[in-house]
Amino acid sequence: MDVTETADEVVATLRQIIRAIDLQSKKLTKRYGLTGPQLIILKEIRRAPNRPISEISRHVSLSQATVTTILDRLEQQGFAQRQRSDKDKRKVNLILTDKAEEILKDNPSLLQEDFSRKFDKLEEWEKHMLLSSIKRLALMMNAENLESPPVLVSGPIDASSQDVNRYLSPNKTE
Repeated sequence: MDVTETADEVVATLRQIIRAIDLQSKKLTKRYGLTGPQLIILKEIRRAPNRPISEISRHVSLSQATVTTILDRLEQQGFAQRQRSDKDKRKVNLILTDKAEEILKDNPSLLQEDFSRKFDKLEEWEKHMLLSSIKRLALMMNAENLESPPVLVSGPIDASSQDVNRYLSPNKTE
């Protein structure tokens, strides 16, 4: 295999990865009406309820403004509610609705969760080799300094499920 063929194969593999991310986003949105970031926020609220938005945003590595936007959409879609604390009116508690609880009972997973489980099973040298290679790819694509959200999704991190559907549907098929 010559250098051009190898480079073409690397680019084709990168496209496969991007496509896998798109398809996972589409499946999640189609099945549950949620985006990946919305699911992460719901799981985080369920994992440790009654925490302030600032704490949730720190734990999921998103800005407080982004988490607030995602929560606004979750509330509009009937997945979560904000409720003032009876003890301290300054504090707002986040509550999952029955609709959200039903979805979370299915334990939908994100692509990165599946990846992490498989990655953890690799030998240490394999993990380091993959990390080194992917960092080199990012460098070669001038992407090493780009901000990266903590979830594998296409498009804006605070997109609504309708935005994701519009992005993924018109010209793309499963």
